[in-house]
Formats: sequence, C-alpha cells, structure tokens
Amino acid sequence: MSKKPAGDGLWWWARRRSAALDVALALAAATECAAGAYGLVRVRLDLGLAAAVVGVVLGALAGLSLLVRRRWPVLPVVVALVFVPGFFGVVLLVVSLYTLAATWEWPSRRARVIVLSTVAAAETFGMVLLAMFAPNPSPPQEPLPPGWVLVIVSAFVAVGMAVAPVVTGLYMGARRRLVVSLRDRAEGLETELTLLAEQARERAWRARVEERTLIAREMHDVVAHRVSLMVVHAAAVERIIPKDPARAQQSANLIGEVGRQALDELREILGVLRMTEAQDQVEAPVGGLGELPELVEQSRAAGMAVSLTVSGEHLVYVAEAEQTAFRVVQEGLTNAHKYAGGARVAVLLAYVPNGVRVSVTNDCPGGAAVPVALPSGGNGLVGMRERVLALGGMFHAGPEDDGGFRVEAVLPSRLRLAVEPLN
Repeated sequence: MSKKPAGDGLWWWARRRSAALDVALALAAATECAAGAYGLVRVRLDLGLAAAVVGVVLGALAGLSLLVRRRWPVLPVVVALVFVPGFFGVVLLVVSLYTLAATWEWPSRRARVIVLSTVAAAETFGMVLLAMFAPNPSPPQEPLPPGWVLVIVSAFVAVGMAVAPVVTGLYMGARRRLVVSLRDRAEGLETELTLLAEQARERAWRARVEERTLIAREMHDVVAHRVSLMVVHAAAVERIIPKDPARAQQSANLIGEVGRQALDELREILGVLRMTEAQDQVEAPVGGLGELPELVEQSRAAGMAVSLTVSGEHLVYVAEAEQTAFRVVQEGLTNAHKYAGGARVAVLLAYVPNGVRVSVTNDCPGGAAVPVALPSGGNGLVGMRERVLALGGMFHAGPEDDGGFRVEAVLPSRLRLAVEPLN
C-alpha cells in the first residue's frame, strides 16, 4: 500500500481550511448584507414586506458572492460597489478588495486594482459625507462639528474601508508570491543537488572502474612477462638436464632471478596501492627506455634469438611515456615467447622527429615457428593500446606479409622532457 507524500496532505489541509474560511466569510457577509437590506427597505424606505423579502434575498446573495472571490475576484467587488450606497455591505467590500489585491499578480493587473479601489474609496467617501450632511428630522441634541471635520472623518472612513484592505492585500499577495518563489527555488536547488550527487556517484564509479583497469594492466604487465620467461626457462631445464647439467643449473638460476624480479615488481605495485594520502605524490620505480637492453637480454637468456637496434639522438621523455614504451616492448617479447617460439625477434627503439618509436617484430621462417603452451587472457595488447592512445600516441599490432607479427607504438614528441646526448 503506497503512502501519499506529506506535501499532498498539507495541500489538502490548506485547501480545506481555505474553503472553510470562504464559507464563514460568505455567511458573515450574507448576514450583514441581508440585515442592511432589510433596514434600508423596511425601516428607512418604509416599503412593504414583499420588497423587504426581495431586499433580504438580494443582500444574502450579494454576501454569498464571496464564495467565488478566489476564482473571480472582480465579481464581489462590483457587487459591493452596488450595495455601498445603501450603507450596508461593509464586510463584503473589505474582504473583496483585500482578495482583489492579494490574488491578482502585481503589477500585471495594477490598473484594475487601482481603478476599482479608487471607485470604492470615492463612493464610500461620498456616501459617508452625504450621510453626515443630510438633514436630521429629529431636533439635534448638539451642534454639528465644522464641515472640514466631517470631510476628514469621511476620508478616514473611506481609507479604512477601501485603501487599507487593498494595501494589506498587496502586502500579503507579495509575501505569498515570495514564499512560493523561495519554495520553488528550494525545490530547484534540491533537484540540482540530487543531480550533482548522482553525477558525483557516477564519477566515483568511473574512477573505480579506471583504477581497477589500471591495476589490472599493471598486474598483467608485471606477471605475464616474468612468468612467461620462467615457463620458457623451466621447459629448457627439463630438456637439457640429462645432456648439459651446467646449463640446466644456469637456467634454474635464471628462473629464480626472474621470479625474484616479478616479486619485487609486485611488491612495488602493492606498495603504491597501500600509500596514504600524504604519499600520493610518490611513485614506484617502473621500467624505462634505458632498461630495454636488460629486458632484451633476459629474453635472449631464455633462448630467444632477439636483437635490439637503437637509432636517433637519445631524448628523455616523461616517466609515463617511458614506462608505456617499455611495457609495449615487454608485451611484444611476451607474445613472441607465447606464439613464435624459435622465431627471430627484432626490437627497435628509434628517436624520430615526431617522437619516439618502439617496435617488436618476429619473423616466421618457413611458417615453422613453434608456439609455446602459455596461457593467455588476450588483454595484453588491449591494455597497451589503451596506454598509448591515452598519451596521444599511435599503436599497431598485427601480422606481417611474411607470416610474422609486429607490435609497434609511436609516442608524440610533446611528452619529451629534455635532450641528453647518448654517450
């Protein structure tokens, strides 16, 4: 069972209270107008009973016009102006003028409010002044005050009956509109804050996804290459133990060394993940272009026929660019271990005018390259492409015309830090 919002309950209660107030005011005005009409017709004009009944009915209907004051605020004002000359309808006049000023937008309906309130004030002033100057058939007990006093009194009565309700209505209407405007603004701010919170949650989710992707790439780059070398060395040890124990011992030592390097790199990555906020600016050591010879030598020690060619003037790039170039070469060598066992591999590092270029190319002589049974998740090249494109570079990985395979990346020169001649 669904619950109604609290705002709906308050709105219903306010509407019910307004309706009760309208009925009470209409009954009070109807009673006052009916009594005034009876006094005018039956007492002052001394007409018959039928005329008195008609006057009472018309007076009651005039007072009941306040029931529609919120929908048609002009109607009760016009009705009141008709009955004011009869010296009754005060409640009707005051309430209708207040409603007219409070419910109509100001200044969009300014002219109508001014005209109707001015007519009401002038009519009230004239009727009161006329009543004061009218001859009294009974002998006066006291002399009348001066004429200017009567004029001032009539003006005060007119102001009290016509101007005061209008001013009060204008104030209450402006206050009500201000409250509505502030409420709308608060609702708008609440909606905006909700949208901002949703955007913040979305940004946090994206940041977590990017962070997980980055960690996955780093873990892949560290583990895949080192473990691939370990598997290759282990396979070599298994083959050569009966034939060449000394070489087998050398390969076993290499397996241990590669394993220790893999553990060191994993510790560095885990250390970065455990950094506190104050240590966020510290970065774990990563591979760079200067470590490519050592990387190539490790693959050569694992039995790969690999060569390294360096061309161009040595330039220093930002750490992220050098790490990315190093990882591209590392991934290319790992793929060669996996899928092109026995093939010749050429590693190229070229400092070109538009940046730095690295590539790893393996041939496939006679199509007889022997793949090594190493597991693969297919994420290495995807991660390399993401790294390179994020730096604004170009990446290519695909087969060659002669049956080989090439992994290549070019990083832009804007990532360069300084120029250092290669000694």
